[in-house]
Amino acid sequence: MAVTPGAPGAAPYRRVVWRAGAGRLAAGAALLVTVALLPWLSRTDPALTVLRTRSAEQDPTPEALAAVREQLGLDDGPLALLGRWLGGLARGDAGTSWVSGEPVLPDVAAAFGISATLVLGALLVTALVAGAVCARTLLLGSRRKLRYGGAGGPAALLAALPKFLLASTLATVFGVGLGWLPSSGWDGPASMVLPALALGVPSGAMIGGLLEQALPAAFNEPWARTWHAAGFPPGHTARHALRRTLPGVLPQLLPTLVALVGGAVAVEKIFNIPGLGRLVLDAAVAQDLPLLQAGTLTLILLGTGAGLALGGLRRALLGPALRDGALPALHRPPLPVRRWVRYAAGACALVLVVLVTAGALRDPLHVDTAARLLPPSAAHPLGTDALGRDLLARVGHGALRTALVALAVTAVSALAGVLLGLAPRVSAGLTDVVATLPAVLAGLLVTAVTGPSVYGAALAVCVVGWSPYAAQTAALLEQERASGHVAAATALGAGRRQVLRRHLLPALLPPLLRNALLRLPTAVLVLASLGFLGLGEQPPAPEWGRLLSENQPYAELAPWTVLGPAAALALLAVLAVTAGGEGPRRATVGQPRRVTRGRHA
Repeated sequence: MAVTPGAPGAAPYRRVVWRAGAGRLAAGAALLVTVALLPWLSRTDPALTVLRTRSAEQDPTPEALAAVREQLGLDDGPLALLGRWLGGLARGDAGTSWVSGEPVLPDVAAAFGISATLVLGALLVTALVAGAVCARTLLLGSRRKLRYGGAGGPAALLAALPKFLLASTLATVFGVGLGWLPSSGWDGPASMVLPALALGVPSGAMIGGLLEQALPAAFNEPWARTWHAAGFPPGHTARHALRRTLPGVLPQLLPTLVALVGGAVAVEKIFNIPGLGRLVLDAAVAQDLPLLQAGTLTLILLGTGAGLALGGLRRALLGPALRDGALPALHRPPLPVRRWVRYAAGACALVLVVLVTAGALRDPLHVDTAARLLPPSAAHPLGTDALGRDLLARVGHGALRTALVALAVTAVSALAGVLLGLAPRVSAGLTDVVATLPAVLAGLLVTAVTGPSVYGAALAVCVVGWSPYAAQTAALLEQERASGHVAAATALGAGRRQVLRRHLLPALLPPLLRNALLRLPTAVLVLASLGFLGLGEQPPAPEWGRLLSENQPYAELAPWTVLGPAAALALLAVLAVTAGGEGPRRATVGQPRRVTRGRHA
């Protein structure tokens, strides 16, 4: 679909479908080729990696390495290996594991079944949490009593919860401490509860926060006001308002779904769950190419199928108005924010400044083995870590690096996503495929070329981080193009650039900016997970996310080692979402710009 407004007809829609299918096919093929090149991109001998994975005690003699190369056919090159693997795949054979020597397909199928079951539970938790987050707005909006706009603070705090930290806490408290639920393994429905909560609570807060920001605009539309004046039941109005806002949020479910399947490596490791994400990561580390290719292909097919299903559901929810170009523009009303929310944001900013300033005056690298894991005291207000280093100093010195890298990653990802979302002919299908690539696997691919560093990790996050913004931009753009005021502007002679500048961008930027600010803490956590796996920030750098990762094993013995970095991250999340609720509304919210005649009006 082009950026120019106009309702898509049947023939253009078929062209869009074919173009999107071709884009998915091309992007999937490029991803599989890149994965096939991974052992050679890493500039390490794949025979040596496989030999060490098979047996760490075996001496890697030239004869042993030559035998491995001959057995695996490594001398034929990556493209020949990929061609043989694809040929076998056409016959239903996904190859044999380089490490175990067993067929790959049964392992991938078993891991996918476990991950699919876990995802169903996590999606249920996601829906319940999202409903709880936006329940107040639904209730008050349907009764025309919505007078204030929430800053999304509770949703931001839940969305900023590190999944691995939440998983560790749930396993320790409800699994080990109380013994209510299994804390390890996969032995039935009870084993799914704690991992589903760890995955679903942050994801539900993210989706619920986006819905809560969009619902006031739906309740401000003429149909909602008319229904209220006519005495329609509030529940009826609330259901249709939810239906009106869901299409703009549905594209965010695709990266969430893929993250639950392929990006839940830390949660799977904590609960010892043999899921697909853990299988793909282990195969990438061991350079077990057939297993890695089969797992990656499964993720691609999952993302493509989910993208098609979500796209069809979004069009079904919008109905004929999208096809006929009669969809009203969804603009958020200028609701004031409660005064206590601003005071709370100011208090968070003050506490964060004091915390960072006090920590910056201390030495973050000083090691005192006699002061290991000390609780908070006057000498060490946040306690010490496993090496006796002062946590306040490490939190303070890591603030600038963490904030700048996360802001840069979020800004670059959002800008790239908006540009690609405005050009669907280029990004058709590409967004769905890139959304299937977990950040951990992207980190392995990128750092294989650049080497492990904070810049390589940031680049890896940008490689996959633009897809949510592109999906949201394309969805909002399609809805806005179907609105009456854009069609009227075009009929009166407005050109493409004028429509884009005066009508489309003012409607797209506020929700995109709110989404970016809501995802800012997530960028910190993704960078942390890459650092934890040795792909990002290297020790002893005091980066917030890495502090969470390296202190997570001591959360039960010394909980203060993770409380300090987690509190700093929570403060950052509240500030980000408060800015997202306040800034965009003041800047560009209101009614659409008036329709003007001519290109130069």
